[in-house]
Order: sequence, then structure tokens, then C-alpha cells
Amino acid sequence: MPQKMITILGPTASGKTPLATALAYEIGGEIISADSRQVYRRMDIGTGKDLADYTVQGSVTIPYHLIDICEPGTKYNLFQYQEDFFDAYQDIRSRGAVPILCGGTGLYIEAVLKGYKLSPVPQNPELRQRLEGKTLAELTQLLADLKSRTGSVMHNTTDVDSCQRAIRAIEIETYNLENPVPRRELPPVDSLIIGVDIDREARRAKITHRLKARLEEGMIDEVRGLLAEGIPAEDLIYYGLEYKFVTEYVTGQTTYDEMFTRLEIAIHQFAKRQMTWFRGMERRGFTIHWINALQPMDDKVAQIMNLCRNNGIMKK
Repeated sequence: MPQKMITILGPTASGKTPLATALAYEIGGEIISADSRQVYRRMDIGTGKDLADYTVQGSVTIPYHLIDICEPGTKYNLFQYQEDFFDAYQDIRSRGAVPILCGGTGLYIEAVLKGYKLSPVPQNPELRQRLEGKTLAELTQLLADLKSRTGSVMHNTTDVDSCQRAIRAIEIETYNLENPVPRRELPPVDSLIIGVDIDREARRAKITHRLKARLEEGMIDEVRGLLAEGIPAEDLIYYGLEYKFVTEYVTGQTTYDEMFTRLEIAIHQFAKRQMTWFRGMERRGFTIHWINALQPMDDKVAQIMNLCRNNGIMKK
């Protein structure tokens, strides 16, 4: 049984999932999602689950994990992800398959690879009351001050693009400052890390094309349906990006054109921040093997399989 996992990371619209499933088909792998929003059921188009990508060669479905595991409106967190990841990882390994971690949420990826020592963090009503009414800029500065005291690399601007998310991040950092002993320690995971590199202009074109396609596929109706279920608008806005801007449109706060323009800019900025996180991982000691996203799929898979052989994941 292989001793290493394979991780495939990259910015949004770089083609990570099709690459991961094509590789899984060749080497007997299963996918563990590293996406902080694909855990939610019925949030499909906005999170880009693209579940059809998990069917390869016309009829073979690649098993996937940590997608559709909790209800919209709940606040899934990093501590839960670590525990759920480790359960899935052990399950896959126990059956002799190769775990392939795939996604773009850098914090989740780094947490499981490095074995972050975390605790479940309860809500702090008094702290929340003190923070109520502060601007996002003020909250961001408070968070930066806390992180300088804890030495934390969690909660960068990718994760705190609304006041609600920033308050939760401050709550977590405050708890960790006051309660430094973790409840459960999970070991770091040895992984061959593949980065899918796509040049800026190609990435921007793919993002715009994909946004238009998702809107045509029913992303607005998806948000309307979630609101009709009784999920509060502020909870959908909390999830950021598509759900933030489409919810604001559906609830009459912006026009369609304003929504599209602002969302398109936000996704471009998000992809840039993802790449900043991955480059930061390299500075923090991770080796990432970058491959060109625009190569033919067979060439990309062949490159990764060669890296697998050189790293003892496959026999030479």
C-alpha cells in the first residue's frame, strides 16, 4: 500500500477535478475534496461541484469524499474538516486505494498536510456583541493584530470577505489565544503535491466563461431555492463569492449587471489570492510540482505518474 498521498491543488478554473479523476482512473485512486463550500448539499452550481467530472471513460465513476456532507445554513469549519478528512483518508488507505486530495482551499490543504493542532471553537456571544457594528476593515485589522500574537497563518483575506466571516475568524483566534491546548492532535500527512498552473489571461478567460455558463445553468434559481427553504440570506452571503453576490441580486440589493460585474471581479481576485496562498506554502517548506494546465490531459497524467514512480507511490 502506498505510503504517500497525492495532492492536486490550483486556482479556480484550472481544471483540477478532471485531472484528479483521470489520474485516479489510472492508478486506482479516490478523491478527497479540499473545497470549503462543496461540503454543502444542494449548493451545486455555485460551488462548481461538476459531479459529472467524476465519471471517466464514459461509465466509470471515481469515488469521492467530503462532498454533500452537511446542510446549507450550517457553519462547517476547519476542525471538522480535519477530522472528516482523516476518517476518509484512513478508509481509502484501508481498502488499498490511493487517496488523492483535490481542491483549491489552501487553508484546508495545508491544515491536513501539516497536521494543524486545532480545537473545536464554540461561539462567544459577548465577543460577538462587542464586534457588532464594526466595519470589515476594522475587523480585518483586529484579526491581523490577533494573528500577530498567536503566530497563526489561518484566515487570510480569502476566508474573511464579509463581516460575519471576519467575526468568526476573530472568535477562533481569540479562543486559540486563550486555550492553547488542542483537544485532538492529528498527524501530518506525507503527500506528493501537484500544482496546476494556468497563466493569468487563460485563467481570466476560463473564469468569465464558466461564470456565464453557471448563470445559464440555473445558479440564480439555485439561490432562490435555498432562500425558499428558509435559509436566511445572511447565511448564504456568509459563504461568499457566488452565493454572496447572487443572494444580493435575488433580494433586490443590486441589479443583474452589477451582480455579474462585481462577482466576476471577486472571482478573479479570489483566484489570485489562491495562488498567493500556494506560493506561501512553498515558502513554508512544501514542495509543489507545477504542471501546465493547458497541456493535453494524457500528457498531464503521464507527468504525474512519472512523479509518482520517482516518489515511491507507484512501481517503476
